[in-house]
Amino acid sequence: MLASYKRVLIIARKPDKEELVKTAKICLIGMGLIGLIGFIIYSFSILFLT
Repeated sequence: MLASYKRVLIIARKPDKEELVKTAKICLIGMGLIGLIGFIIYSFSILFLT
């Protein structure tokens, strides 16, 4: 079991700047979409349930 962890750590590498920026953009877009969906659901619940 520890050998597989060691192998992963040996193979793993630090991401370069381009990969890091791309990953950050994708994460921010995903969080924004989830927030927008939540806001839309909240807005509809306020409009129709009051």
